[in-house]
Amino acid sequence: MKRILVTGGAGFVGSHLCERLLGEGNEVICLDNFFTGQKRNVVHLLDNPFFELVRHDVINPFVVEVDEIYNLACPASPVHYQYNPIKTVKTSVMGAINMLGLAKRIRAKVLQASTSEVYGDPKVHPQTESYWGHVNPIGTRSCYDEGKRVAETLFMNYHQQNGVRIKIIRIFNTYGPHMHPNDGRVVSNFIVQALKGNNITVYGKGDQTRSFQYVDDLINGMAKMMATSDDFTGPVNIGNPGEFTILELAQKVITLIGSKSKIVYEPLPSDDPLQRQPDISLAREKLNWEPKISLDKGLVKTIEYFDQLLKES
Repeated sequence: MKRILVTGGAGFVGSHLCERLLGEGNEVICLDNFFTGQKRNVVHLLDNPFFELVRHDVINPFVVEVDEIYNLACPASPVHYQYNPIKTVKTSVMGAINMLGLAKRIRAKVLQASTSEVYGDPKVHPQTESYWGHVNPIGTRSCYDEGKRVAETLFMNYHQQNGVRIKIIRIFNTYGPHMHPNDGRVVSNFIVQALKGNNITVYGKGDQTRSFQYVDDLINGMAKMMATSDDFTGPVNIGNPGEFTILELAQKVITLIGSKSKIVYEPLPSDDPLQRQPDISLAREKLNWEPKISLDKGLVKTIEYFDQLLKES
């Protein structure tokens, strides 16, 4: 049994990770300030004697004895990370410093949940880990993009200077149960709008592309990355290389739900990437990992979750 700290553990991805780690027989400490995380995501875990839920903000130091740390704490959708951009930067940067400092003191292995947003609006397609990105440092999304880029820098610096055992993954668009219904992400937006019979809002012409990864595939990638030898630090892309236009996604959601929703078009937001697709050659080589769940299969599971959620509200 390992003792494992998960920051942002009550969030969308973090709650799935906590379930996975407990299922493998570990003791899990879930840290969350509940800015975007929700207790409902982990309430079913509270009766487990090996699960501990702590309300805490990673901006402040946290002292605990653990074997591994998964640093997931940070709002990840534009609606939430743009709500308080200074707080977003602090969470990424100071959170990384605090978790790295903790890992250094207790000699724990620490994984950073970075993001495909470090590539910005990419000039290289698909994106490999060697691509440095094309990011606007003063744009509306920069609080998240640059915060995550600095966090990666800190992780590498702590590794090179202090020998901290680190892992860096770059997460591409992920969806599934436990997503916040009002987080502004395209999958949850479309599903909630379609279930309610409202118009589905597509920005621009809908020809911008995304690669959608079901959350179970991401969790498998995280676990494989943490389990690899210490000499592979990453960063490594964890995403689904299947590429779809936003318009294709909207049409899929309408078809799967059988909704009468109409598609309406709004202006494209500032700095919205036109293309996003991971090259996962490195993940295949180093982790023997690739996504298994198709978009249609994942959407069906996600639609069932949101349908139940809306009925309960």
